[in-house]
Amino acid sequence: MSQQIQKSQTQALQESLVAFLMEVIGAPDDEEIARNAAQVVRELDVRMAAEQSRGV
Repeated sequence: MSQQIQKSQTQALQESLVAFLMEVIGAPDDEEIARNAAQVVRELDVRMAAEQSRGV
């Protein structure tokens, strides 16, 4: 996968995380939103760690 595609996918995950955080703020007791936000955090963490190890 090219670095440009990886960066745009990382950007999309970052934007998704921001959206989920806004939803969590708006509905702090909604467990489904919290689970989805947690999944995005995990995916973003894995992707950013991989990019850092490759020096992207």
